[in-house]
Amino acid sequence: MFGPVAIQKIEGLFFLALAVYGFSQSGWSWWWFILLLLVPDVSMVGYGINPAVGARVYNLGHALLLPGLILGWYLLGGPLWALALGSIWLAHIGLDRFLGYGLKYADAFGHTHLGEIGRRRAL
Repeated sequence: MFGPVAIQKIEGLFFLALAVYGFSQSGWSWWWFILLLLVPDVSMVGYGINPAVGARVYNLGHALLLPGLILGWYLLGGPLWALALGSIWLAHIGLDRFLGYGLKYADAFGHTHLGEIGRRRAL
């Protein structure tokens, strides 16, 4: 019933919800959340060079590792802004995964680990 892609989309929704909750605990204004939510998409700039470089840079900006490290730093006593920024970054990734925008392969922007962008898959 639930294939690997559907499970990853559900995980994306979970990460989005967790990140929204985390941000709500930061005390930052929601304007910051709205303003910064799409900043990770700046990582698409690498596609101006070629698809292989674009995929590497995009994937660095859309992998869970960096926001996870920032949130882990907060949990180990880091500053409150680490909770806010890590949560925004995690929310972006979660929303992307839920919508089917996965990590990119080097051959084309639309070729992702969740399938081709634009092809609808049922949960």
